[in-house]
Amino acid sequence: MTFSADFTYESRPVRVVLRSGAAVTATPGEAEHLGLRRLLVVCGSRGEAVARAVADALGDACAGLHAEARMHVPVEDADRAVAMARAAGADGVVAVGGGSSIGLGKAIALRTGLPLIAVPSTYSGSEMTPVWGLTEGGVKRTGRDPKVQPRSVVYDPGLTVSLPVPLTVTSGINALAHAVEALYAPDTSPLIALMAEDGVRAMTEALPRLATDPVDMAARAQALYAAWLCGSCLGSTTMGLHHKLCHVLGGSHGLPHAETHTVVLPYALAYNAPAIPEALTVLKRALGTDDPPHALWQLAGRLGAPRSLAELGLKETDVAEAAVQVAGQPYANPRPVTEEGVREVLQAACEGRRP
Repeated sequence: MTFSADFTYESRPVRVVLRSGAAVTATPGEAEHLGLRRLLVVCGSRGEAVARAVADALGDACAGLHAEARMHVPVEDADRAVAMARAAGADGVVAVGGGSSIGLGKAIALRTGLPLIAVPSTYSGSEMTPVWGLTEGGVKRTGRDPKVQPRSVVYDPGLTVSLPVPLTVTSGINALAHAVEALYAPDTSPLIALMAEDGVRAMTEALPRLATDPVDMAARAQALYAAWLCGSCLGSTTMGLHHKLCHVLGGSHGLPHAETHTVVLPYALAYNAPAIPEALTVLKRALGTDDPPHALWQLAGRLGAPRSLAELGLKETDVAEAAVQVAGQPYANPRPVTEEGVREVLQAACEGRRP
């Protein structure tokens, strides 16, 4: 990548712990480091057993367990969680699980200013960003606020072993999307390029190993390392077409988060490809290919992931409406975003055509 002497990079105050068993062995220490004595633990229903183990490890420092996190963080869920945090007299929040759990923790932090500790069990990367999202009336709103950036992140490879292989794959490709889009963001930098390249390389090496052997702990640790890098890229840059597409498809059309990112990524990248030669150079090195969009599409297919939005429930009749929504939102993107262009991207993704 050609060196740029014109960039701004801001690092954020976050401690990262990555080791086996860290969920229960490190979380209490991170709470103590932050001076927190009454923590509300939040999670989704699927991850309640792990969250309860974390709550037990916190002992008297646990102020309660709230197991109601849902995808895309409906605003009514955030209201209930905030009320519980206040009623419990919490001085901090521990979010255990995937992007939905961490998203709910962020919603509490946004409303209350309470510090957040994240214990991720997927590769969503949300734990490394100051980005929050709430869905109300079928519309997903996102924003950036330093209050929602977790103060500590505890990565425990063991927590991801329970992820079914299909979700392991889509969660990992979701992380790839963060790094890919960061490479061509208007506020990218040489450091972002380094993190993105190594994150893409590490994740695309780890996922095939995990598809073959889901309990390969070295590969699980590598995937979490990659998710850390990819999430850090997302947290330091401005989101473009890919993420806006996914927010509309998820918030307004109810499509599942990681799977939607997996399907959309090759098509959004192909759309922007003519305008991002330097980013493509980095991706060609990281992926070992001359055609990154096609390589990402092939990777998803080889690992058994969905490759069409139709598989996820998007109807042909939804394409035009979604294109209007996406094109009507102002955001930075290297190639001009038009309603016709977005409709072509969505149509190809709906059908699962080769990008």
